[in-house]
Parts: sequence; structure tokens; C-alpha cells
Amino acid sequence: MPAPRSFSALWRGLAVGASTLALAACSSLNVTLINAASDKPNNVWVFFTVEKGDEPVAGLEADDFEIFEDGQLVSAFESKQTIQNPEVAAVMYTLLLLDVSGSVTESGEADRLVDAAKQFTEQVGKTQKVAVYAFDGEEKLHPVVPFSTSQGQVEGGLEGLRKYKAKDPSTNLHGAVILGIRELKVALDKDDKPLKFGTLVVFSDGSDRAARYSREDMNAELDKEDYANYDMFAIGVGAEIEKAKLDDVGRDGTELATDDASVKAAFETVAKRIEQHMKRFYLLSYCTPARKGDHTVEIVANSTDPKGKGSLEYGFSAAGFGPPPECDPQRAPKFKLDPGKAAKTTKPSSGSKPKASGKAKASASASVGD
Repeated sequence: MPAPRSFSALWRGLAVGASTLALAACSSLNVTLINAASDKPNNVWVFFTVEKGDEPVAGLEADDFEIFEDGQLVSAFESKQTIQNPEVAAVMYTLLLLDVSGSVTESGEADRLVDAAKQFTEQVGKTQKVAVYAFDGEEKLHPVVPFSTSQGQVEGGLEGLRKYKAKDPSTNLHGAVILGIRELKVALDKDDKPLKFGTLVVFSDGSDRAARYSREDMNAELDKEDYANYDMFAIGVGAEIEKAKLDDVGRDGTELATDDASVKAAFETVAKRIEQHMKRFYLLSYCTPARKGDHTVEIVANSTDPKGKGSLEYGFSAAGFGPPPECDPQRAPKFKLDPGKAAKTTKPSSGSKPKASGKAKASASASVGD
């Protein structure tokens, strides 16, 4: 019979075990399935995000992923696995919502705000469509720039804000956020791409004064499943900004400018975060060796910088798969939006942050062509 371990030895063993578990947790990646599809002859497409904690993991190549079908590794040469440009299946819109209430327009800071907004739209507009709306104390939003890829049109619209005079100098912050997120959804719904992602960015220098909508009304709107794949950022400046509780709006990030002079830097920070968030999306395409039946697929992501590993699982049907004809991994995907079949990115509720996990499981339906 082995001798009993001393208390100190037992404690050291527990400590080492805890450290090992902590190290494993720190090294895990969050790989989240957004959508997946399959089609004849034997194409499979998987759209997902890769993050480590709250930070996106960008720059992964096709050979950074391992594909397992029913527990067996699929040869990269046989599968011809490749990373396609997400833009072939997904569209991304950003709506910038600017506070032009009396405290902004009458303080002489409109020029500084316009300069910051112009730089923001130029930076974000390189990779997605951007629109600008303004709000004051009125119940409605004031369109400044519609969704457009024309930078000249954006700059021209923003110039008009330099001399803007609010008819109602109050601040309808809660109402503007509700109307802004709805306007963003309307624009995205009109796009014919199957996968749609929106970003709402709100700038304000104070708390809601108009009281047309309560904070609870605003949070209830933002919590809707309609906006599960939306990012939300907030930029605040001024003495009242702590009372405004912009974290309720900026669920993916809030920048508080200490003074008017640092507003431009705050806009730059949010623009960079939006760019980084876009880089977390991956569209993996491959040719499955399966020819019939239902299959469980695991995709493992391996990253060296930051170092980590994570995976997702999903199921698909290979009924009627071939070839012929020969499978082309560069072929555009045939995604169908079906919330019951494909996993959505978990969004926080009422300003809280979601819990991260290293693996997401979902079932993806097969879209078999004629």
C-alpha cells in the first residue's frame, strides 16, 4: 500500500493541476459557426469567426485549419481546402449616429466632430458601406449620408453639419439608438447577400434629456434576436457622459473622450476596432470525400500569434454527392439564412458581456443543387 502523501505535496499537486487548466483555458480560441452549406458535386462551405477572448484572430490561412469528418482527418490535398473572401457571401454595413443637440452645436465643437466623423467614414468606408444619421431632441432621425460607397458623397453630407442648428436642442439619445438600429436593419435587409452584419456607432456628449423612450425601451430593442450579428460601439465626451451609461449602447466597446480635443482619437480607436472585428470572419471551402449519408464535421483552428486552438462541429448530408463534375473549392457558396439550422454569434444582454467558449456546435442543413 503506497504511503500517504503529505499535505504540502497534495497542495502542490492541486496547484500544478490548476495552473495547467488555467493555461489550457488561456490558450483556447473561440470558434463560432455562423452558417454552413453543402451542394453537389461535393462542395462544403463553412462561415465562422475566430476570436481569443474578446479579441479577433486575423490572418489565418487554409493550412491553419484541420478538417475531421466522423473523427477522421480529411487530407488537405484531397479536400482542396481554401479560404475564400467573406465578401462573396457576406455584407457589412456601419451606421454612424451623431449627437447634434444644442450642447454640441452651440458649443462651437461641431467642426471638431465633423472632422473626426470624416476621418472615421473614410477609414471604415474602405471595406464596407457607411451611412451617417444625426439626432437632437426631436423624435425623428436626420439623414446626413445614405449608405454609399462614394467617399465624396459622404464628405459632402458631413460638411452640412458644420452649420447645423437644432430645432429641438434637447437630446433624444434612447430614441435615436432605437431608430438607428432599425434603420441599419432595413438597409441590410435590402441587400441580396445571404449573410448580413451591421455595426452601430453612437456619438453623444450627454445623457438622454428628451425622455421620449426609457433606457429599458432602448435595451429591450437592442436585445432583440434581429441584431444578434450586429456590433455596437459608443463614443462619449463631456461632463455628463458618465451619467449617460453609454456601455448599454457600446456593448462591443465604449470610448470616453476626456475632452473635446480627444474626440478624434476616440473615433480612430473605434474605427480600428471595427476593422479588426471584420478580420475575425472566415469562409472555409472544401471538397468532401463523403458520397452519401449524414456526417459530423469538426473544424480545428490553430493559431501561432496569438497562440491557441479551438474548434466547431456541425452536421451535413452528402446524399447524391459525386463527382462528376469535378469539385471547385473556389465556387461561391449557397448559404441559406435559417436561424433554426445555423448558429448565431452570441450577443450580450442589456449591456452585459457574453461568456466565451472554446467550441460551438450546430447543425447545418445541406443545400443540394439540381
